[in-house]
Amino acid sequence: MPFRIFIVDDHALVREGLVGLLSTQADFEVCGQATSAAEARSLIDGLAADVAIIDLALQDGNGIELIKEFKRNHDSLKMLVLSMHDETLFAERALRAGAVGYVGKNEASRTIIQAIRHVLQGQVYLSPRMTERMLQRAVGAQTDLKRSPIERLSDREMEVFQMVGQGMTSRQIARCLQLSPKTVDTHREHIKSKLELKNGSELTRHAVQWLLESR
Repeated sequence: MPFRIFIVDDHALVREGLVGLLSTQADFEVCGQATSAAEARSLIDGLAADVAIIDLALQDGNGIELIKEFKRNHDSLKMLVLSMHDETLFAERALRAGAVGYVGKNEASRTIIQAIRHVLQGQVYLSPRMTERMLQRAVGAQTDLKRSPIERLSDREMEVFQMVGQGMTSRQIARCLQLSPKTVDTHREHIKSKLELKNGSELTRHAVQWLLESR
């Protein structure tokens, strides 16, 4: 039986490209596609997927929370992140959430296939650069002083930070994440404190700039 692969990405071109790429492998089969976290949740139970390829930037939030949910409810599902976001900021978050690999969308097709085969074999896949970075941190070669301030944000704070950069208000973020506006405002205050920003305007400018630079 071919390995069943579920694609979660809100860009049609990316999904179509992945379907075409995976169809070149005789032992791979795309068993489903989702454009949002909500759609992914509604489909996953009936797919019997072996691997889920998940983007972090979805229509209705950050893929990190979806990975956590899938890890809790579908422990045998192997999850591989395919994202445009900087792996130095997100790869560790994704692994902590339950993913077993992280690939940048700028990587060659053969790298994506290699990553899928790695996770199917029970191995963790990261780029050589990210592997070295994590090893250095594990042995204490990297201190918090060398880390980007954005790395100090929690997963939820990072999610709110991204949405602020997309121009969303606290109420819009609250609806999207199913939180109260007061909770979102609390996250915003924590973000400003960690990033040493004085007010909401600085937060918005910083978030927009970061989002532009990370693409």
